[in-house]
Amino acid sequence: MGKALFTKLKESLISVLPVTVIVLALSFIPLGGSQPLTWQEQLTFGVSAVFLIIGIGLFNLGADIAMSPMGEQIGVGLTKSKKVGVLVSVCFVMGVLITVAEPDLSVLAEQVNAVMNGMVLIVTVGVGVGLFLVLSILKIVFRKNLSAMLMFFYMALFALCAVLAENGKLDFLPLSFDSGGVTTGPITVPFIMALGVGISATIGGRNSTENSFGLIALCSIGPILAVMILALTADGVPKYTLPDYSVAGALENIWKTLLEHFLDVLKALALIVVFFLVLQFTVLKLPKKKLLQIGVGLSYTLVGLVVFLVAVTVGFMPVGFKLGQQIAAFNRPFLVILGFVLGLVVVLAEPAVHVLNKQVYEATGGGVKKLEMFIALSVAVGISIGLSLIRIIYRFSVLYYLIPGYLISLGLSFFVPKLYTAIAFDSGGVASGPLTSSFILPFAIGACAALNGGDRSRIMTDAFGIVAMVAMTPLITIQILGFKAITSAKVRHKITMKRILSADDEQIIYFK
Repeated sequence: MGKALFTKLKESLISVLPVTVIVLALSFIPLGGSQPLTWQEQLTFGVSAVFLIIGIGLFNLGADIAMSPMGEQIGVGLTKSKKVGVLVSVCFVMGVLITVAEPDLSVLAEQVNAVMNGMVLIVTVGVGVGLFLVLSILKIVFRKNLSAMLMFFYMALFALCAVLAENGKLDFLPLSFDSGGVTTGPITVPFIMALGVGISATIGGRNSTENSFGLIALCSIGPILAVMILALTADGVPKYTLPDYSVAGALENIWKTLLEHFLDVLKALALIVVFFLVLQFTVLKLPKKKLLQIGVGLSYTLVGLVVFLVAVTVGFMPVGFKLGQQIAAFNRPFLVILGFVLGLVVVLAEPAVHVLNKQVYEATGGGVKKLEMFIALSVAVGISIGLSLIRIIYRFSVLYYLIPGYLISLGLSFFVPKLYTAIAFDSGGVASGPLTSSFILPFAIGACAALNGGDRSRIMTDAFGIVAMVAMTPLITIQILGFKAITSAKVRHKITMKRILSADDEQIIYFK
């Protein structure tokens, strides 16, 4: 266990170091005659980065030895009952409860003082995830085509966008799309992905590996549709209240923050454990040694995720906001370039990305290398943040990006192997994790506030939507990776056949 923990900590150090170095380097560069960060902010950020490394390492170890095995075993146990009604009912309840307890969603709800009540927003998103988790499970059971389902629901989604525009509710669009990104967080991703693997493996079939992916993709659509429908019933437009993004305020409330995150994570894990224990006594009957291993893994997951969330709330969120504010006021082109660079490195520190990459590598038998996935995701997130900052500068709707982006990604699904399409749409939900909502979103909010001269009325329409962009661009880059893979395979096959056909006939030996 000690060796495994050391390996995870080393991996998390490599992941967090780039963004830490970039931010600390920027803190010493005078912008407009003064340093962006005070010594207190630099120290707080540095200490938070250390705890972030520890949190990611512990979480990833816990996901390996507890979260993923639990999800897989639950999927196997529910499927073996051979009762589709029981399977979909349990999955719906599980999807709702886990999403309601997802820390990422709470962070988003707290940052939006909308006409709609925060708890109503959370429950609406939870129901959306629950319904689409059921659809995802039915897709596996009845072996339906993921591309066709994605095409149908995204067309329905953009039809709803037109309805919102007709009713003057376009201000809700960025919040709706961001809701889809934050729901697939560090707790839901390992569990839901493993659940799909367990169900698909039990049902079998030649496409069992392909069918195990796509759950995150569909579960990301449900919240968007649900919040759009909720927006149609709301009066007025969302109102934004700027939180206290100061380091001093974060340090003053650190114990309150620690308690809140601990209770949120404990609540989410407890819901999973309850379902697992019910199945353990009725179906699974796992040995005590395996249960002990899962218990230890859950402890690592709990501590790691709490440490991670406190670190980003105390250190990364205030620093992200201040950097965005000061750099936007200093130089706009530099703001866009920095956003692209931060996007390249920030995705490496998302806990759920490591879980996805590991599962993709194993499911494809090493066909999709971890390094290739990291590069594709990094480039995608970098581009998405750079484009989002351009949108903040020139003040245009996020739909100018999202509609062409989703049309391109859905079009690529006709030319790319289905496995790559499923991986790509799962990657979109995974890339937009807690570091995106707790560092990149405050960075964008700070930039938006500075560019609009302190006018906060544009924050909801301009700064929000960046999480949706982070969730959209990987769909294109991962599918391009898949297109490259099949093209390379065809070229290698063509070269091999050419060599065989051009070989000297005398080299052929005939056996009688």
